[in-house]
Amino acid sequence: MTIMLGTMSFGEPGTREHPEINTVDQAREVLDVFQSYGHSRLDTARTYGEGTAEVLLAAVGWQERGLCVDTKLFPSAGHPLERGAGYTHSAADVRRGLLDSLKALDAERVETFFLHGPDRKHPFEETLEAVNNLRLEGRFQRFGLSNYPSWEVARICEICDRRGWPRPAVYEGHYNALMRRTEDELFPCLRYYGMSFHVYSPLCSGFLTGQYSRGVKVADIPNLHLRSLWNPLYFDGLDVLQAAAKKHGLTLPELCLRWLVHHSNLRQDLGDAILTGAANAQILESNLEQFEKGPLPDEVVKAVDAAWFACRAGAPKYWY
Repeated sequence: MTIMLGTMSFGEPGTREHPEINTVDQAREVLDVFQSYGHSRLDTARTYGEGTAEVLLAAVGWQERGLCVDTKLFPSAGHPLERGAGYTHSAADVRRGLLDSLKALDAERVETFFLHGPDRKHPFEETLEAVNNLRLEGRFQRFGLSNYPSWEVARICEICDRRGWPRPAVYEGHYNALMRRTEDELFPCLRYYGMSFHVYSPLCSGFLTGQYSRGVKVADIPNLHLRSLWNPLYFDGLDVLQAAAKKHGLTLPELCLRWLVHHSNLRQDLGDAILTGAANAQILESNLEQFEKGPLPDEVVKAVDAAWFACRAGAPKYWY
């Protein structure tokens, strides 16, 4: 399975995502570990570190290291957490956003340019035409979607077909042992239109690391994704996974990461990938080790299904 490094944890301290990797030395240490396992693909976004994640990647010399970078443009204008002017998905802002990313990355092009979430205030056709114009200029190899519902993915693909533009090639979405809403409609939609799937949050924003319990107050959780899981059903699902991990001598992250690689809907032959991120090089190396292990026992796989059955009624939507 292709493993990519997500860089939400990169950037200047004090920026929105509270990144832990702030210096060139820290970034270099993380990239050294990542590349030592034979991986070479990075995922970033204009919004990460309020633009400083991309700057840090340039400073650490991602191109000289032989790495490949994808970036994303979120329609952040007017968002409550946006501290600047932000971007929309108007034609002008799509251009401005990608060019700002390329400048920050000190690059002429990226591998994949993602629309990071839907902007329903601007016609999709306007946005997609701007994306295609940037493709024709050689600013990226392919484009993708992230955090769109399946019916909008289909709508976008049909617009592209009608206008003679290349369809989006990849979707980046939330998928893990306790977040499987994507399996019902999104995966069939992506396969129909020939799109691959890149997983973000393979450990459910840290919920599947084992560090959280029912006694933690939701007000003490800074991560918005985590807050959306703070209900009794999710802790019921977590209990099932923890019991299975303990019985079979596994750590909870090991169980969840091995499930993604070997037992989920992901398919290497269709270009699927898993994004992993970490607060430091040691945590990253631990995760990378788990990805290299084999399939889980059948009893554990059944426990993952039971855990999802226990919590799915309380699962948040996968799209914005």
